[in-house]
Amino acid sequence: MNANDPWRRSLRRLARNRRGVVGGVMLGLLMAMALLAPVLAPRSPIAADLIHPASPPDAAHLLGSDSLGRDILSRIMHGARISLVVGLSAVALGAAVGTAVGVISGYVGGLLDELVMRAMDVLLAFPTIILAIAIVAALGPSLRNTTVAIGVVLVPSYARLVRGATLSLKQTDFVTAAACLGAGTVRILVRHVLPNTAAVIIVQGSLDIGGAILSEAALSFLGLGAQPPTPSWGSMLNDGRAFIYAAPHIATFPGLAIMLAVLGFNLLGDALRDALDPYMPG
Repeated sequence: MNANDPWRRSLRRLARNRRGVVGGVMLGLLMAMALLAPVLAPRSPIAADLIHPASPPDAAHLLGSDSLGRDILSRIMHGARISLVVGLSAVALGAAVGTAVGVISGYVGGLLDELVMRAMDVLLAFPTIILAIAIVAALGPSLRNTTVAIGVVLVPSYARLVRGATLSLKQTDFVTAAACLGAGTVRILVRHVLPNTAAVIIVQGSLDIGGAILSEAALSFLGLGAQPPTPSWGSMLNDGRAFIYAAPHIATFPGLAIMLAVLGFNLLGDALRDALDPYMPG
């Protein structure tokens, strides 16, 4: 049997999953909008028009303008780039560090495992947004530091997830056989353990990207993420907060963009969880 058959079966299951298809289409449109923002955006995202501030949606501004007269549609399209870059980068950072910590801790065991897991418990004891705010406040507000803060917050969940999978895999016959044949620890981890944790990491990562986008928006809302005049969905929400009754469109459309992006990743993550389940019928 072809070694790629399990992955092909998973792809077939994913293609038949309506939630996965809907989520994939939503994310495909989001990524296309982000990549093509410089071409598709009708106006500059930072160009102010003080003659027409907070104007409602019309032919000139399809989603209206904000308090400085900047085109909301253009700012949402360019803000999608920031949200996706921060979300993907933060999850990649958290998954890479957490996976390395979890697989080493689970395989080595003993005192090292105990110390590492207690350190992860300490990080998990803090509310995630409070920990992210503390890290950004210590490093200074910027998109790079926001990405690092969100990535650090995600490390404990991946460490615990991968450690649990490693503890199970360590007892399997193929890992025991590899050790008996003289394979070193690094070879066992790289060739036998890590590939068999890929499915759970992919599922967790697809779900966490939505949460990372939400965290970036929260930090930017508080002024700790993207700095003006950089367009960010979170900072756009903050700008519209003072006009929620007089010009509700300023906050409504960025809020809808955040909601749809997070919903798309959650739908795709749920579908991936079902598709990668080895006990699901092919």
